[in-house]
This record gives sequence, structure tokens and C-alpha cells, in this order.
Amino acid sequence: MLAFELINESIVPLKTSDSALTALSLMEEFKVRHLPIVNETHFLGVISEEDIFEFNQFEEAVGAHPISKPKAAIFENQHIYEVLTAFQMDKLSLLPVVDLKNNYIGSIHSVNLVSKLAEITGVTNPGGIIVLELNIHDYSLSQIAQIVESNNSRIINLYTRTFSDSTRMEVTIKVNNMDIEPVLQTFNRYNYQVKAFYSREKLNETLLDNYDSLMNYLKF
Repeated sequence: MLAFELINESIVPLKTSDSALTALSLMEEFKVRHLPIVNETHFLGVISEEDIFEFNQFEEAVGAHPISKPKAAIFENQHIYEVLTAFQMDKLSLLPVVDLKNNYIGSIHSVNLVSKLAEITGVTNPGGIIVLELNIHDYSLSQIAQIVESNNSRIINLYTRTFSDSTRMEVTIKVNNMDIEPVLQTFNRYNYQVKAFYSREKLNETLLDNYDSLMNYLKF
């Protein structure tokens, strides 16, 4: 999934002639703390609530305001993982998307990003979760997949976590089967260390509740 596929069409950029008060009103309307500024189609940067309050000239046009994030944008053909990195690095509530000539195309709202990440990671799909701990040199995706599939299950999502001060790693697997006991038994037979597991309907209710709570928090 690429950046242009995540654009929220309802968000409009600020013109350089718009006042800071207009910017604050739009931020409240869109439930964001940042907005892009454009000169016609040319992207100039992102202004934040903090920029506006620090400058303290609310009738002044945003084109005259100093902005702390003049380069906070992403190209239209960059991957969703790069979008996520940009959000994290610049602590943004909204990320502008530009073309190779720095023309403004649209903006990605953090709510849309979270929603798409939930979709591609299978959060809303029923199934169990297994967390393995193993040595980095013992990691074999093909063997893990073979163990899961040999028990009439399939992997919906898998991600790894490494630690800078250790040769150990965590592998978190979401499978499409809520009865993961056979999979756990097979992992044990292959001497995998199962660090944690979550199964049955309670897991899915918890995940959905947490997801809904996060989406509500981001909206308000």
C-alpha cells in the first residue's frame, strides 16, 4: 500500500493568505494539530498549533508565520511503512503527500493510517496469537509457517522484535484459527519457547475493543 492510497480527500490545505485563526478553526474541524501550507499547488511546509501560539499573531496570515516543519512530507509512491516512520519521526497528526516536483497532492490523517494498518495486519480478523522467543540465528520463517500450516491453520500476520543488547528475538504470529492448542503443542515438540499466547473469542473481543478505543482517541 502506497502513500497516495491513504490520502484523506476531505482535508484541505492552507493558503499562505489564510489567517492563523482560520488555521486553528480548520485544525479543530479536522481533529488534527498540523496543517499543510501551499502556494497554489507548491508545498511550503506544515504549520502546527504550537507554531501559531508561539508566534501569537492570530490575525496574521500563515504565510508570515515561522514553521517548525518545512519539509514534513512524503512522496506519493512511498510505502505505508515509510509513512508510519514519517509520522513517528516528526510526531505528526497529519502527513502531507507530494509529487517529485514538490506539488501538494493531499494529506494522510493519522486515523486513516491506523485504520489501514489494522486492515493489513489482520487485527479485526478472528484468530489466536502466539509469541515465540528464540535465538536470532535459529529463526526460520519457513519452519514456523510449516508448523502452523501442518495444524490446519495459516498465518494472517507475523512480525519480529529484536533487542539491541541481546541475541534473542521475539516472533509474534497471528493465525486464522482460534483453537491454537495443536499449534502450541507442535512448537513445543520442535523445542520452540512459547513466551505467550492468546486465544479464543476473548482475545478477539479485547483486540476489537482496544482498536475501537484507539480510533475514538485519535478522532478526539
